[in-house]
Amino acid sequence: MHTDVKVLFANLWQDYVAVTPSAKQVHQLLGSSQQDDVINDHIALRTFNLEKVGLEKLAAHFKALGYEECGEYHFEAKKLYAKHYEHPDRSLPKVFISELLLDKCSAYLRDTITALVEQIPAEAVTADNFLYSGTHWQVSQATYEKLLAESEYAAWVSAWGYRANHFTVSVNDLHSFDSLEQVNNALKEAGFLLNMSGGEIKGTPQVYLEQSSTLADLHQVQFSDVVATIPSCFYEFARRYAVADGLLYTGFVAASADKIFESTNAR
Repeated sequence: MHTDVKVLFANLWQDYVAVTPSAKQVHQLLGSSQQDDVINDHIALRTFNLEKVGLEKLAAHFKALGYEECGEYHFEAKKLYAKHYEHPDRSLPKVFISELLLDKCSAYLRDTITALVEQIPAEAVTADNFLYSGTHWQVSQATYEKLLAESEYAAWVSAWGYRANHFTVSVNDLHSFDSLEQVNNALKEAGFLLNMSGGEIKGTPQVYLEQSSTLADLHQVQFSDVVATIPSCFYEFARRYAVADGLLYTGFVAASADKIFESTNAR
C-alpha cells in the first residue's frame, strides 16, 4: 500500500493520460496560465464483486491513507453497486469505486470474468501499483465483443484492467469559467465530443451537483489476437453547490452517475 496519497494520485494520473491523451489537452484548455487551477474533484475505479478484487479490496488502498467511506449507490439496470470515499483533508480528491454484481449477470459473463480474475496473483491486489496495474490477463477481441454485448462495464475492465476510469475537473476551482455551461461550450468549440446521455449536463443545483463528461478517447489496446481501437477513459467535469451549512456538497447523485458510466460506450 502507498504511504503518500499524492504519489498515488500522480501515478494514477500518469497511467490515465497514457491511454487518454485528450486529458492533457483538456487541462491546457481549461487551466489558467497564472495558476494551477485544474483541481481533481474525484477519480472512479471499476471492479467486480469477487472476494479477491471486490470494492473493499480497492478501497483498502485509500483507507490506509486516511480515506473514509461516505456514501453508497445502487445502479439496478447496470447491475452495479458503488461507494464513495473522502479524506479528512478536503483538498484531496474524492474516490468513487463501483463493482459489477456478477450474480446478476449471465453464466457466460460470470465464468469469463471469474477466470480472468483467477489469473491475478493474490499479492498483486495489495501491491502499491495495483490501482494502476492494468490487466493481469489477456482476452481475445471476440471475448471482449461478447462481454460488450451484455455489459459495457465488464468489457471495459476486461480490456483495460485496473486503472482510473476517469479523472474529474472541479469546475468550482477554475478561475476562467463560472459555470459548467461555459466549460462545455469551450470543450465543444475545441472539438471535444460530450456524453449526451441524460442531457449534456446531468444533475441540477437542486441536487447540489452538476456533471458533464467527454466521450472516452479511442485508443489502441492489445488483445490476445489483434490490436484494436476501442474506448479507453474520459474526463468528467463537476460543479458542486453549497448545502445548508454553506459547505459544498461532497456526495454523488446516482441518477447522474448512471449516465456518466455511459461515457465509455462505443461511439
